[in-house]
Amino acid sequence: MIKLAFWGRCSTEDRQDPEASRAWQYSRAEQLVAPRGGVIVAEYFDVDKSRSIPPARRPQASLLLAELANPDRGFEAVVVGEPQRAFYGNQFGNTFPLFEHYDVPLWVPEIGGPIDPAVEAHDMIMSTFGSISKGERSRIKTRVRATMAALAQNSNRHIGGRPPYGYRLADAGPHPNPSKAADGKRLHVLEIDPYAAEVVQRIFAEFLAGKGIFAIAEGLTADGILSPSAYDRARNRHRSGLAWSKSAVRVIVTNPRYTGRQVWNKQRKREVLIDVHDVTLGHETKLTWNPQDSWVWSDDIVNPPIIDEQTFTAAQEMLAARGHGPTSHKPHRRRYTYVLRGILYCGLCNRRMQGQRNHGAPYYRCRFPEEYALANKIMHPRNVYLPESALLPRLDRWLGRYFAPHRRADTIAAILAAQGGDVEDAATVTARDTIAECDRRLARHRAALEALDEDSDPAVIAGWITETQQQRAAAEARLRQAPQQVELNHEELTGLINQLGDRAQAIATADPARKADLYAKLGLRLTYHPTQQTVRAEAHLETRTLWEKGSCRRRDSNPHGSGFWVGSVRGVELDLRVGGSYALAA
Repeated sequence: MIKLAFWGRCSTEDRQDPEASRAWQYSRAEQLVAPRGGVIVAEYFDVDKSRSIPPARRPQASLLLAELANPDRGFEAVVVGEPQRAFYGNQFGNTFPLFEHYDVPLWVPEIGGPIDPAVEAHDMIMSTFGSISKGERSRIKTRVRATMAALAQNSNRHIGGRPPYGYRLADAGPHPNPSKAADGKRLHVLEIDPYAAEVVQRIFAEFLAGKGIFAIAEGLTADGILSPSAYDRARNRHRSGLAWSKSAVRVIVTNPRYTGRQVWNKQRKREVLIDVHDVTLGHETKLTWNPQDSWVWSDDIVNPPIIDEQTFTAAQEMLAARGHGPTSHKPHRRRYTYVLRGILYCGLCNRRMQGQRNHGAPYYRCRFPEEYALANKIMHPRNVYLPESALLPRLDRWLGRYFAPHRRADTIAAILAAQGGDVEDAATVTARDTIAECDRRLARHRAALEALDEDSDPAVIAGWITETQQQRAAAEARLRQAPQQVELNHEELTGLINQLGDRAQAIATADPARKADLYAKLGLRLTYHPTQQTVRAEAHLETRTLWEKGSCRRRDSNPHGSGFWVGSVRGVELDLRVGGSYALAA
């Protein structure tokens, strides 16, 4: 009997059914190995990961490659369901040497068995499949961009993204694609939102009257007018929505869509090398502004205009005269690693603090404009600063003490005592509330649909039902991705603490990137309280680390990973006193 590990991948979870994709890939792999006495004993299946990402950067594929070096890995060979799913471009040539080095056969259905490194034809076939995979992705991108450009030029159809502030989506009938129409998908167009459109007109009028962008933002906040993110919370849960910002006003003043024309291709996704000295790491995608001559405009006015073209042109001329017109974006001179990025919060407003260099040293800043504080009645200085050097040594010493070998028993006991209870994070609670609200709305919509008389048009209510179902599906996707609380027994927690503890002992001398990785595995959340000069540290351990080496909550040797089992263990809390007079800035 040959024990094999199954390796598969499914991209874009919202476009494919991960379970169905896994099923047919697994079936192909099983049909290949079963007649030869092969049995699949482990699975490594990535969900929502593009084929262009090298295997070493895919969560499950990277675990598989790491497991090749483990002599007790539990499998003798690896089988893929489809080579185009596993390899893209030249990825096979960069990955297969690992299988050769550790003498682990790689089975492929198109080869009819394991790849023989001595057979040149096998190498040529796999390279061809990599090229096919890359070509397929390139063709799809080309077709999509050409279609989007044609729709932007010749139709009033909403072609994606959130509607600009001042507009809202209106149902425009069933989707022209019969299969999508059968699934309930509808076309949408933009219609004027009376409340928000009046605010847009006010912004343009005040700007042309000579008011500055900051003064306009202050006036809107003082008058109690909701900012775009506060007005549409369903699409802006990631934003605070506290008050109007200068950037929100500037985006409105420079948006040509208020003239009623369709505008597309203002930005593009550009793939850049992660490391120019190691091209095997692949690319990362960055959103980049396109020059205005690359924008695609509709030939006619296709949406109801909020302002006329003369008003918009006058506003752009005034912006240019002030020296704040559209300019080319300068590249960043250098990228710095901020160890506490994403885990350090301001205790006054509960927002993440941002990394900033000050005299060559890393600082963290919470900038809180005065209009935010006035609108929300918060006593918050304009800037709150915390130097990284004031916190890291204290944090590292605490981690070193807490995970020291002679104190690990106490640490394990404290975490076991902290477990229990159904504590969910805010994102999970919000997703559950959204699903419940959508269910209530669907019940009302269906009742209204059943109560319609013969002269009424059911298309309007059908559009409401479709929109609500889409919101519910989005909330369910967020709920699936949310980390779940997991209770561990003493043995499992001991293994986790020992893994992390060995790293924590060397954290003081680790480079910034490795420090950031350890902090992430500990699930650290740091909250800086400038008035008390303290930082509240909370640790919620990621249980993913338990099965990175092959063990699993399901009691098997299958490291299911982030796509199926992600959890956190409620950990420890403490206050770190940082002291100093650098915290507040007027």
